[in-house]
Formats: sequence, C-alpha cells, structure tokens
Amino acid sequence: MTQIDFHSGVPDKVAYACRLLRKAYASTPRIVVMTEDAAQLAQLDKALWAFSATDFLPHAHANDPLAPDCAIVLADSDTTELPEAGLLVNLARRAPAQFEAFPRLIEVISSDQEDAAAGRLRYAAYKRQDFPLKHLTVGK
Repeated sequence: MTQIDFHSGVPDKVAYACRLLRKAYASTPRIVVMTEDAAQLAQLDKALWAFSATDFLPHAHANDPLAPDCAIVLADSDTTELPEAGLLVNLARRAPAQFEAFPRLIEVISSDQEDAAAGRLRYAAYKRQDFPLKHLTVGK
C-alpha cells in the first residue's frame, strides 16, 4: 500500500520540489514528479537546471526519449502513462490517477488557500481509503 506524506505550508512549490528532489535523489533510484500543468513543468525543469552550482539532478520530461534512463522524470497532469519509480512527488491540486502504483507519494501543498483546501480534500480521501498518512508542516 502506498505511503502518503503531506508536506504543507510550502511557500514556493517549485523551489521546495528542487530541495526535496536533491534529498530524495540520494536514496531513491527513480522519482516521478507530477506538475499541475505544462507551465509548472517548464518552470520546474528550468529551476532544476539552475538550482545548484554543485549538484546535478538528471531529469527529463516523461515524453522525452531519454526519460527511461533518467533518475527524475517530470510529468504534467495530462501525462497518461507514468514510468515505474520508488517515489511520486505531486505538485498538482488533484491526486495522480496512478498513485497506487508507487510505494511512496509526497503531496506538496502550498500556503495558498485554494491549494491548501484541495490538499485537505485529498488527505480526507486518502484517509477514507485507509492509506498510511504522515504530515509535515514546512517551517515548523
């Protein structure tokens, strides 16, 4: 059963995702990141290239021919098929359709009221389905 962790109160989802991916990359062989849309995907892609002068986080878009060989795969909510991975990071406001195929899901919830409300709805839905849940309030 998928372990679901909520990271809430995040001021900047893309910057937070970069830090989270740097940490997860050290211990997780493959990571998929689900973004809200193509614009957020492009923003994350650009941020990962500029994130650190000393760290390189190998990543590709899900539809890129290099994606099968990349440790980090970026997808938007229109992506229909996600590759196998040990971790799914969700930056979107809805639950990824294929989240149960992953051993672990991290839901990144911003401090924005609409995003927080959508996150609470997802939390309640996962809880009703008896998924193991953890919650981390960022900055506390």
